[in-house]
Amino acid sequence: MHKVTLKDIEAAQETLGQILAPTPMIKNDMLSQLYGCEVYLKLETLQPTGSFKIRGASYRISRLNEDERKRGVIAASAGNHAQGVAWGARHFHTSSLIVMPETAALMKVTNTKNLGATVHLEGNNYDESYQAAQRIMQETGRTYVHAFHDPLVIAGQGTIGLEILSQLPDVDYVVTSIGGGGLCAGMGTAIKALKPSVQIIACQAESVSSMAKSLQSKTLVESPNLGTLADGIAVQKANPDMFAMLSPLVDHVFTSDEEEIAMNVLRFMEKAKLVVEGSAAIILGALDRYQDQFENKKVVLVVCGGNIDVNLISRIIDRGLMRSGRRVHLKVQILDRPGSLSKLTALIAGLKANILQATHDRSEMKIRLDETDVELMLETRGPDHTAEVITALEKECRNVQVIY
Repeated sequence: MHKVTLKDIEAAQETLGQILAPTPMIKNDMLSQLYGCEVYLKLETLQPTGSFKIRGASYRISRLNEDERKRGVIAASAGNHAQGVAWGARHFHTSSLIVMPETAALMKVTNTKNLGATVHLEGNNYDESYQAAQRIMQETGRTYVHAFHDPLVIAGQGTIGLEILSQLPDVDYVVTSIGGGGLCAGMGTAIKALKPSVQIIACQAESVSSMAKSLQSKTLVESPNLGTLADGIAVQKANPDMFAMLSPLVDHVFTSDEEEIAMNVLRFMEKAKLVVEGSAAIILGALDRYQDQFENKKVVLVVCGGNIDVNLISRIIDRGLMRSGRRVHLKVQILDRPGSLSKLTALIAGLKANILQATHDRSEMKIRLDETDVELMLETRGPDHTAEVITALEKECRNVQVIY
């Protein structure tokens, strides 16, 4: 794969500028005040397909010759690249076949079909879907549109870097998610060519962190696929070409665990009024890790995508509230007498905590015959309030147990 240059990215911008408007960049005052720096959000969530992937896919498809356009394109994707390819194929009047994992979110499958693509479900993860797509490509003669290992795709993603420098010329740091590396490679190439002083920070999920750990250790690393909320950046094996391209571009790398990713989806909702997917939410972790370096600096967070299943949002909110100390799951023992449960709920109400769920269980074999278990899910104002509630319950109840 030949090296992508600034000239390649500028050529991509000339093409994409005719079909895609630049995405907004907004300053977030709440995050800026909280972290002592100027925080700007580059909103790729506002692309027609809800993700930056539309840039690289559309630019790659725009460069098909007439014969390739007649045969159509094929891609493997868990969702965002699929929609980008489908959108680009429809715009440039060619057919698209997308191989998606059988575990792909229903919303992403439906959206891809609605954009005119034929969807083929095969494999339990991206890597298995990729192998299936390669087989089908050989059988059909379609042109493969890779999610990241393609100079034209990388050049398309790199147009984000040109927009950032145009919108905020004195930017100091750019924070981005990293999976296969196409976004970071393209954007980093553009930014470093025009303003080398800008620091690039890349982040990946701890449970599938091949590229992040490769860049940290300066050698190729394969990561087990343990599953992650950030499924859009869950690439199990770092690509050697991408690793070589990214090594001189990325200044800092970090990873986030699943609880932090869930919390940051919630924080985006509360602090930025944005619904984002796990692959985008992960970037908020940089504000905590690099707060000292960011002080009084201008920091751009590239919010790469907002395609998240609505059923998953409720689970993520629950986990985020647990981690932030605003929801607690307890089990307490009270006397099995009339009025005991009423006294317990009155105590909790007096502490201004909200009971979301209560389960009264007299059949537990490990408790005394004159006692009963009560399992509670409580909503509180935060960790200090939770601690206050637990302390009060310990004074009035036997065996107060924090489940999580």
